[in-house]
Amino acid sequence: MPSSPNAGDVGGDGAPPMTRWERIKYSMVRPDDSPKDDTPPEIRPVEEVEADIARSNDKERAIGLVAAPIAAIIGLVISSASINYAKTHNQSVSVYDKLTYVLLGLAVLILITSWLRKRLFQGITLALYGLAIFQLHYTYFGFAAPFLLAGAWYLVRAYRLQQELKVSEAAGPNAPRPKGSAGSNGTAPRPRRNKRYTPPSS
Repeated sequence: MPSSPNAGDVGGDGAPPMTRWERIKYSMVRPDDSPKDDTPPEIRPVEEVEADIARSNDKERAIGLVAAPIAAIIGLVISSASINYAKTHNQSVSVYDKLTYVLLGLAVLILITSWLRKRLFQGITLALYGLAIFQLHYTYFGFAAPFLLAGAWYLVRAYRLQQELKVSEAAGPNAPRPKGSAGSNGTAPRPRRNKRYTPPSS
């Protein structure tokens, strides 16, 4: 029995079958006529955002606590290599001695700010450490890049939380919340009374 000419069609409406590229494209791209989510974005209370601004979370703290000893080790290695280079070329080593103290001091600041959960100062100290390494020589960029990126990440996080705080303060207590969330006093919202009245059947 011969097969139907529309066997390869998606809906059997006579349209040519889609190619492999079209199937991949339509599976990745959202159609324009698809229903959109009309729910308003969740706005957190001001107290919750302020608490996040005041203290970095466990992940941010752990990254800083790991980066601090690594920064100290890298600082000692780079300073030692710089001092040996200066001695070989009959240069003064006093500058590199001061550089050692500066890098170790920044590593200690990274440790302290991470321990105290100060996100903004974590970003500043990490970025300064990466910038100090980068200023020595362009060959040390591989050591400086992770600290520069980590510092920028902390600073971007702090900036976004500040922007979220402004939105929460502008919204006030009437900010939209997700469905099923508790009220301002921590209790579940009461169901509304049905205004339609159905008389009892006799």
